[in-house]
Formats: sequence, C-alpha cells, structure tokens
Amino acid sequence: MSAPEYREQLERVDADLARLRQEVRDMRREIGERGAGPTDAAEMSSLITNAEQQEALIEDLELRRQQLLRRLEEA
Repeated sequence: MSAPEYREQLERVDADLARLRQEVRDMRREIGERGAGPTDAAEMSSLITNAEQQEALIEDLELRRQQLLRRLEEA
C-alpha cells in the first residue's frame, strides 16, 4: 500500500474516532442526567452497555491508527 493510501485510511480512522468519542460523551452525559431521577433499570443498563461497546470500538480503532502510523512511516 502506498503512503497516500495509508494517509487516507488514517483520516477515516481519525474521523471515526472523533465521531465515536462524541457519541460516548453524549451517552455518558445522558446516563449521568438519568442518574439524578427515576429511571428504568433495563434502559439504564442498555445505555451503559452501549457506551462500553463504543469505548471498546474506540480502543480497537486507536490500535488500528497506531498500526497505520507505523506503516506510513515505513512507506
């Protein structure tokens, strides 16, 4: 793969990371706001699970980003 292709993939990963991080912030804010009042336990559990899954995906994308950076340096 060429350096421009690595850069393009890196840009996509960076955009995905930014979007996912914002989504997790929004989910966590919603969880915090619901914590102050009455909530449905199943819905709260679902929100927490979704946030945790997004955070796991962020970790995977961060690893992918590091791999792309290394490959870009080698290209």
